Amino acid sequence: MERKKRNRLDIVIDMLVSVQEKGGRIKPTHLMYKSNLSHKQLKLYLEDLISKEFVNTHNSNNHEYILITDKGRAFLIKLREIKEFENTFGL
Repeated sequence: MERKKRNRLDIVIDMLVSVQEKGGRIKPTHLMYKSNLSHKQLKLYLEDLISKEFVNTHNSNNHEYILITDKGRAFLIKLREIKEFENTFGL
């Protein structure tokens, strides 16, 4: 079966889900691997998610973490609803 290339929305979903699955915080390197992104792609998407206030960064014990915000969680819920709608109607 041919695998479709992920679009921007799919990547955002993958990133937010990855953070959420790690209890709401994840190290940038772990997010990069879990989301299957290059370092350059990760930086671009992170900048976008931070500017939209879906995630923010936090330093703790000399480590940087990405934290999902309430706004990011709400956005993820809406995205899942949209995906379900698309799948229901075969779009």
